[in-house]
Amino acid sequence: WVALVIVFLLPLAAFSATTPQVVAGQAITVGLKSDGTVLSIIGRLATGNPSAWTDITQVSVSSGSFIVGLKSDGTCVSTGMNNVGQSSVSDWTNIVQVIASYDRTIGLKSDGTVVMTYNNGYAQPYGQEAVRTWTGIKQISAGLYHIVGLKADGTVVHAGSTIQGLTNATTWTNIVQISAGGDHTVGLKADGTVVACGSNDSGECNVSTWSGITQISAGENHTVGLKSDGTAVAAGQQVYDANWSGGCNVQTWTNLVQVSAGLGYTVGLKSDGTCVATGNNYWGQYTGIELWNLGSAVVAPVMVAVPNVITLADTVAET
Repeated sequence: WVALVIVFLLPLAAFSATTPQVVAGQAITVGLKSDGTVLSIIGRLATGNPSAWTDITQVSVSSGSFIVGLKSDGTCVSTGMNNVGQSSVSDWTNIVQVIASYDRTIGLKSDGTVVMTYNNGYAQPYGQEAVRTWTGIKQISAGLYHIVGLKADGTVVHAGSTIQGLTNATTWTNIVQISAGGDHTVGLKADGTVVACGSNDSGECNVSTWSGITQISAGENHTVGLKSDGTAVAAGQQVYDANWSGGCNVQTWTNLVQVSAGLGYTVGLKSDGTCVATGNNYWGQYTGIELWNLGSAVVAPVMVAVPNVITLADTVAET
């Protein structure tokens, strides 16, 4: 198994509480319906069942086989693996965004501070616990061993792994959305261009020529962008092995309102509420997704400075 951190975020967008979203993980794909309920495709060896959830406004899926959901009252629910407390979020309140990472859950509170669960009783590698000191945060995203936060002034803070220039994100300005992948981070600028830092071993950071982008999502080794015309672009690993290929085959998609990059695969939500997928389906994690309809009350993201918006989004990573 490859450690994966799914990052799926599209904060700072003017979404209603029932805006549908689709989220790619490792062996799990989750869909939030316009009525606040949740659909899921649980692949082989994965666990979790969010079918009884209601009043959900955002969902996130971990590569570590658990799902978390944000409710309209600011509390959180979870399902799936919790052997070391990684999804113990039932006591959280005043949350406006939640991220299920590989072995931890990170929550953004309405006051701009951040809370995190992480292998309770275990050491925390790379210093991710520094997020508990952050203030003034408007969006969060998590990779395999790093976490990034977007501040109200359009700058970025970083905690955790510093390999391959990951901390370069702290030099960015005019950012309106961030997404952390396995070992890379991408940022959407106010002018619709995209910046990236960290590992580029598979070309996942080759986004400097993109323009007209309204949402980004970082997978383990690839990055996907949603364009203002409802089409998508992608960069990064296209072929992993005989079973994992095609995660960047998004060029023919149209009428999209959201995209999400997972472990070697990509999913997209269309304006009519239906979903598309491409790439790695080794665990059967998106088999049958073409039958979903998450509701058609979807509008293209409008980037505005609101603190409680989540997303469409990250995985990253690995999310």
